[in-house]
Amino acid sequence: MDTSDLFTSCKKGDVSRVRYLLEQRDVEINVRDKWDSTPLYYACLCGHEELVRYLLANGAKCEANTFDGERCLYGALSDAIRRLLKEYKQITAKCMKRDYYDVFLQRLLEQGYQSDIVFIVHGKSFCAHRCILSARSAYFAEMFETKWKGKNMIALKHPLINPAAFGSLLQYLYTGGLDLDVEYVSDCKRLAKQCRLQDLIEDLETKCKKVYEFVSSKPGTCVKVLTIEPPGNCRLQEDLALLADCALPAELRVGFGELPFDSTDNFNCCPDVCFRVAEYNFLCHKACAYIIISSVYTHLSPPFSPSDYFKALLEDHFCESEELQTQPSIPVVTLHDISEDIFIRVLYYIYSDDTELSPENAYEVLCVADMYLLPGLKRLCGRTLAQTLDEDNVVNIWRIAKLFQLTRLEDQCTEYMAKIIEKLVELEEFVAAVKENAEAVEERQETDSIPLVDDIRFHITSNVQTYSAIEEANQKLEALEDLLASIGLEC
Repeated sequence: MDTSDLFTSCKKGDVSRVRYLLEQRDVEINVRDKWDSTPLYYACLCGHEELVRYLLANGAKCEANTFDGERCLYGALSDAIRRLLKEYKQITAKCMKRDYYDVFLQRLLEQGYQSDIVFIVHGKSFCAHRCILSARSAYFAEMFETKWKGKNMIALKHPLINPAAFGSLLQYLYTGGLDLDVEYVSDCKRLAKQCRLQDLIEDLETKCKKVYEFVSSKPGTCVKVLTIEPPGNCRLQEDLALLADCALPAELRVGFGELPFDSTDNFNCCPDVCFRVAEYNFLCHKACAYIIISSVYTHLSPPFSPSDYFKALLEDHFCESEELQTQPSIPVVTLHDISEDIFIRVLYYIYSDDTELSPENAYEVLCVADMYLLPGLKRLCGRTLAQTLDEDNVVNIWRIAKLFQLTRLEDQCTEYMAKIIEKLVELEEFVAAVKENAEAVEERQETDSIPLVDDIRFHITSNVQTYSAIEEANQKLEALEDLLASIGLEC
């Protein structure tokens, strides 16, 4: 992931450019570069108060007594920025953008939805899911098949197991990151070693070294909380994709079973629901559907309650559904109007926040993603469609972008239209699109603007610097004006 443009824009204080970059799926607001700096730190260091305010309002982390929070405060160029940071010091990591994959998993851990195992650590209870712990840690997978097999409650009584450290370990297994009091680092490293989580041990050691160096260079500072951020394209997604692999029916596992290192061999993913799609049985987990629920009710305004529609879908429906003959304890839910291929794409996205798409299936997946209110999957579909743009389909894809509110894809379409406008004005499909867009403006007057035309004009005239480019832009604008005049539209 190339983040140089993001960091450069933060240094310049270009709010519009930063906003645009953060809307892209593969750029996160708290992303780091090789010097372990964040966009917020750059904005503070360069004194861009407006940008600092924007980043904080959209999920940038500035927490009291943490490495990131203290360095932003220390590096702030002005008192106004320091005051602004202090106002946000109470904001926690849980206030990041709510449609991030790790936030859904964090909520799944915190609320214990459809959990099937409870750990009791010196009197403190932790609800968890066998499927996630098994996929993330070979140690937990082995224990669930041996010493802990058949148990729904496990008491961990060893005096060296600290409840706070255990909670942070679970947070890491669920999200790929953690927040941990500095005093419990040794306890957490001990647990990580027991659970064979070498990546976590290395992350803790690296972070501790950086915190020590920072505190040593800034006398008087005090860092009490150590935070590890989930890395981009992290191991978490690869591990949870294993659950999607296991959910596939044997007859749909192309190539699986023929290789001696099939990762699904002898792995019990503990399914608790079967989705029947086009006569195929997908052994899944009720907990994974919570990701869809989270996406839905965090994007709708109150007083919408997930307990109304989704309780009926996920709980009441399961009670009334048929059972799987081979495993009577697993209810079967039949999904209609979706093919097995499209369901597989959605399934992998739900489990791993990524999926393979092609120009041939992107539109079908987009329709399903819109139905289930999965904005991240919609953006993935938009990116796939953007790669197929040509003069024959650009108008149709623009209509799709408008219909599904994919603003980035819509902008890419109008940018492409601007490049080939002299050809487009000859196409009836484009003329019809301009007329429809003009009619869509409520109470439009003759001189009112047309959004589609305005966007094309913008892209024609943007970044025009040389004389030849000015001439070319004028020719394109003239072609567009001639079209508007011929169909009786002035704007």
